[in-house]
Amino acid sequence: MKLHTLSVLAVTLLFAACQSAIDPLNRDWPAYGGNKAGNRYADLTQINKTNVDSLQVAWIYDSGDNDGTTGWTRMVECQPIVVNGVFYGTTATMKLFAVDGVTGKELWKFDPFGQSDKKPVFHPIRGVAYWEDGDDKRILYGVGPVLYAIDATTGKKVTGFGDNGGTSLYQGLGDLDSIGRDVSKLLVDLTTPGVVYRDLLIIGSRVSEGGDAAPGYIRAFNIRTGELAWTFRTIPLPGEEGYESWSPGAYKKMGGANNWAGLVVDEQRGIVYAGTGSPSVDFYGGDREGQNLFANSVLALDAGTGKRIWHFQTVHHDLWDLDIPTPPNLMTVTHNGRKIDAVAQATKDGYVFLFDRETGEPLFPVEEVPVQGTYALPGEHPWPTQPRPTKPRPFAMQVLTEDSLTNRTPEARAYVLDRFRNSRYEGRYTNPSLEGSLFFAFGGGAEWGGNAATPDGILYQNSNNMLWWLQMRENPNYGQTAAARSTGQALFNTNCASCHAISKEGAGSTAAQAIPNLWNVGDRLTRKQITSLVESGSGRMPSFQHLERQEREAIIDYLLQGNKPDAERDFHAGPADLTNTGADFPYIPPYLNNGNIQFRDQENYPAIKPPWGLLNAIDMNTGEYLWQVPLGEYPELSAQGIPPTGTENHGGPVVTAGGLVFIAATYDEKIRAFDRDTGEILWEHKLPAGGFATPITYMIDGKQYVAIAAGGARYGLKSGGTYVAFALP
Repeated sequence: MKLHTLSVLAVTLLFAACQSAIDPLNRDWPAYGGNKAGNRYADLTQINKTNVDSLQVAWIYDSGDNDGTTGWTRMVECQPIVVNGVFYGTTATMKLFAVDGVTGKELWKFDPFGQSDKKPVFHPIRGVAYWEDGDDKRILYGVGPVLYAIDATTGKKVTGFGDNGGTSLYQGLGDLDSIGRDVSKLLVDLTTPGVVYRDLLIIGSRVSEGGDAAPGYIRAFNIRTGELAWTFRTIPLPGEEGYESWSPGAYKKMGGANNWAGLVVDEQRGIVYAGTGSPSVDFYGGDREGQNLFANSVLALDAGTGKRIWHFQTVHHDLWDLDIPTPPNLMTVTHNGRKIDAVAQATKDGYVFLFDRETGEPLFPVEEVPVQGTYALPGEHPWPTQPRPTKPRPFAMQVLTEDSLTNRTPEARAYVLDRFRNSRYEGRYTNPSLEGSLFFAFGGGAEWGGNAATPDGILYQNSNNMLWWLQMRENPNYGQTAAARSTGQALFNTNCASCHAISKEGAGSTAAQAIPNLWNVGDRLTRKQITSLVESGSGRMPSFQHLERQEREAIIDYLLQGNKPDAERDFHAGPADLTNTGADFPYIPPYLNNGNIQFRDQENYPAIKPPWGLLNAIDMNTGEYLWQVPLGEYPELSAQGIPPTGTENHGGPVVTAGGLVFIAATYDEKIRAFDRDTGEILWEHKLPAGGFATPITYMIDGKQYVAIAAGGARYGLKSGGTYVAFALP
């Protein structure tokens, strides 16, 4: 108790000292999440409940990347930063730019590809990091497998960093001798920018979710030199803590367990906090029997050394792609009459876990709930229990019944009821099946936009209620030799089938799928377009330039000519032998999934009753909700007199001392301001394209701005490529 009391007093005094030194006319947004605690909170009051309805566009910056293309290739998900009045962000084609925070006038732009003939690999960048030491001011961000250091003043590479301004993100991930694979040929990049601690940039990474996944180790790089400083292995090697929670030798063939959603750091304590994702492969874990530490875990690491301080696993032996999808959030709460520095973690399940920041002790009890189903795929051994916090109650749907299915129209009701009655459903943790299972996972609950928190312990969390239909099928490559696998179909199953379905089921309903169904893809794309996607990648899809040209051509031939017989096969007979007879890596699982298909009705609305998207205000002092309101609407349904349903939403909120919560994220392409005390909408504005990013707010010369990236391009929506800033007249 004494330690907590002294800690809170020290932080209070430090905060007061900093407040006295803050320029009242200028306030930056210097880090992803607003600060290193990730609170997305601004102590600004100029824009408030009484005048927010007068907000108007102050400036628009066109990044120059909007060519009308839709889909992952043109997504802008960046939460920009503002330092000393300069606004830094990224474009859909991964350029870095600086503009004047008052006017939006471009100051410089850095193109990481320049005049290179190499095909760029585009993927969403959700933020950048800033570091300075005197006149040395740097922006750090990842492009493919390279971490760049860019001079924040000139936009030029810092040549003393790494190799002429860039350092390899393959460092520290192992090699053939240590983990049995050449990581330099695998997908490794950054979606979130990492967090700065002293002279270190601490990062996670994005990796594949299939059998070709690199390990998702957490690492720190020296910001001055680009050298690797430390590595924490999330898939332990022999002799390391947690190794026994995997099948022997699993580290040689399994990957993932990566922090892709971002990290936060308590600088006073020198502790960095991160949440990790699921291990490979999604939906089948027969060859990684056990609890699988440190996948699906909240980790507290020594920020200077990477040494583990504590951990808590939120999902044991993940079979549902239940990655921790948001950065943790550092908060101070009043618990049992005393102030406690805490760390909160929201999940795809719709749970919020709250821990003592130093010890990892849950502040609300956590129960291990029996979840074993009646069915599991051959070779699979699901974990018999899963953790569930007793408070707060979940902010996303937990139980599916016939009564919770849509009744929007009689036809929609009949359509979804038939699928429900012909699928497996045994609760929140229904095991993947050959017949087809319904489950809440993959996407849903909390999303990557994160959450916002006030100094008095109120958490603002947007969420999704998204139901998915998953059907497993036999992998025709399983147990074959490398020579037998060297066909277009085999290459597709190894490299693509963990994400993409080739099935009449859901064909053409691209808005219902996180990743497109490739049935008859040749009717939608030319060979040249498919070749470009395979070579360059797009969003979550990596480039496949690590494959030989002939191998890429074989995949394309299969997609254009040979996929129908495979897609129409009867996959209900399991393989006779569950011993993987191929090499350890890439790992060839006995089963593949049917792609990532949302369960929607025949008119492409969610198969469950609304609300489909929510904004939640949770008092983390008590674990009770202050309010929950729908987030977003379908205008055509509203025109029919249907109350706002909420929509799927991607991007997070910002909360201010002016009593407001700003958030876009919705499929109606609007940004809104909510009363943070009641959940009432006080202002909304239609953006040039969907704002699938998290907004920021800052002040320059006494004027407060709210800004957001309007990139659009999700699931068939128009693309954008602009940043929009608002201010009072």
